[in-house]
Amino acid sequence: MIGLIVILNVAAYKFVPLDDLDHKRESLKRSCNEYQLKGTILLSSEGINLFLAGAENRLREWLEQLKADPCFADIHIKESYCDAIPFHRMLVKVKREIIAFGIDGIAPHRATSPKLSAVELKRWLDEGRDVALLDVRNDFEVAVGTFDNAIPVHIDHFRDFENSIDHLPNELRDKPVVMFCTGGIRCEKAGPLMERKGYSQVYQLDGGILKYFEEVGSDHYHGDCFVFDARVALDPQLQVSGLAQCFECQAILTTDQQLSEQYVVGVSCPHCYRSPDEQLQERIAKRHESIRQLAENLPGCSPHSQCRPIRISERLSGKPLIECLLEIFPQVPRQDWELAFAEGRIQFNDCPVDLNRVVRNGEQYLHIVNEFLEPPVNGNIEILWEDDSFIAVNKPAPLPVHASGRFNHNTLLGLLKRVYAPEILRAPHRLDANTTGLVLICRTRAVAHLMHRQFEDRNVDKQYYARCIGHPQEENFCCELPIAIQPGAGRIRAGSEVGAEARTDFQLLEKYPDGTSLLKVVPISGRTNQIRAHLWELGMPVMGDPLYLPNKQLGTNEALAIGDPTMCLHSSLLSFVHPISRETMTLTAPRPEWALASTVTR
Repeated sequence: MIGLIVILNVAAYKFVPLDDLDHKRESLKRSCNEYQLKGTILLSSEGINLFLAGAENRLREWLEQLKADPCFADIHIKESYCDAIPFHRMLVKVKREIIAFGIDGIAPHRATSPKLSAVELKRWLDEGRDVALLDVRNDFEVAVGTFDNAIPVHIDHFRDFENSIDHLPNELRDKPVVMFCTGGIRCEKAGPLMERKGYSQVYQLDGGILKYFEEVGSDHYHGDCFVFDARVALDPQLQVSGLAQCFECQAILTTDQQLSEQYVVGVSCPHCYRSPDEQLQERIAKRHESIRQLAENLPGCSPHSQCRPIRISERLSGKPLIECLLEIFPQVPRQDWELAFAEGRIQFNDCPVDLNRVVRNGEQYLHIVNEFLEPPVNGNIEILWEDDSFIAVNKPAPLPVHASGRFNHNTLLGLLKRVYAPEILRAPHRLDANTTGLVLICRTRAVAHLMHRQFEDRNVDKQYYARCIGHPQEENFCCELPIAIQPGAGRIRAGSEVGAEARTDFQLLEKYPDGTSLLKVVPISGRTNQIRAHLWELGMPVMGDPLYLPNKQLGTNEALAIGDPTMCLHSSLLSFVHPISRETMTLTAPRPEWALASTVTR
């Protein structure tokens, strides 16, 4: 059988004071590479710990070279064989400890608990002696195999050992306790600590489980022994067992579990597998935590500089820049623009310009506003769904979708870009800042281009809920008044003589005793403010709308502030063809409280 085995594996450690560690590290690394060995060697001032594999003749030559150093002359070697090297590379590291424990005053090279040989332990167990077997390994190692009736210390890391022994049964303090681990090194430190804690008869299994397998076999032991390399576990014959380990959650897998469809090497196993929906919900939960932190400290509410682009239209071409600004922004006093020019905050191609500069069609200037503060918004964005192409969100209000006017960072896109950084997000459609509900966000430029075309071609089905002031006379009705900009009013409204064609279909869902009604709304076209303007023209404005007021009045403030009454318009459904999968997708956002069903009064 040995003739068929080509790879020798060795494990060894020794607690011995070492110095000049950097030199030893380089020397050992050089010799291991020379002998074509792979594995890990840990060095510290307290000694050496190694796990190596390679061709048998080369590894034995290397071991003889190691033992030529007086520090390692009597190092004890544990051996096993396999048909492939179970390590991927050769590492030689200098560490604070060769086995991480983190407790001062434990020095195994000076004093440690008495050792019990494998043969002696078997004799004790054969005789039925009253002895406690204490497994000092991590829980996942214990699950692979352990001695009959052994007591696990229930730890996830050896550093937790000190706390765990405080919870052991009190009767162990006065009876023989035999500790064991994989190769013995952990017991070298665990024993002195237990003696310090008042345990009177502490022994350690010399050479650990692997030495017990080598000398005794499987007597009084059930299962295999976990090892920290690609072999995962060895059976009592020191052969590679059929177990595997999940690299994602570290769970040990049986042969049957390895045959499961949920086991994908390096990705998942039956212990950690999550369905696509579960994975989505986990991602969304992490996104929501990031959004929550942003909502508590809105980025736009801290003083910052804002660069506002100003594009020159053909109508303004040939005019002085100051005159253009006064025409584009009639609400801004001339002296404010003059101050901005004097401070160099009006720029073209990153250079300040003069206020009398003659502009040309298509030029873009920047207005830099220093120490700018944006109004607070409702940042409680809800992620409804996402894939590699899209993010679907339930937008709160007030919250603008895009940067404009007083808003830059405190926008839907501005907040989401921080959550999804470094992705560049794009919205192929928009909702008013005061409108809540479903917004689709594209994660790539190509997807955004294709979706923008679907919206423009009216291939996206949209549905809203609206709470309007008034009771419609019909169950189903529509409005086809054109939407246009009224030059005098400076805002979009319906019913103009000249305007873009528009149509909105309405269905009455409920009439309320307070004189309001709940409507299902389907906009056939997609003009700005279309639903609000159409209902206003029909004499039934949206409840809470700050612009389109009852009795055909127009408000002076378009934006709601935090704490203002809700504007009762909600985007509830989008249906479209996914540009990648070509499947029809229908996304919905839950109804807000004002749109929930109640007793119908008609």
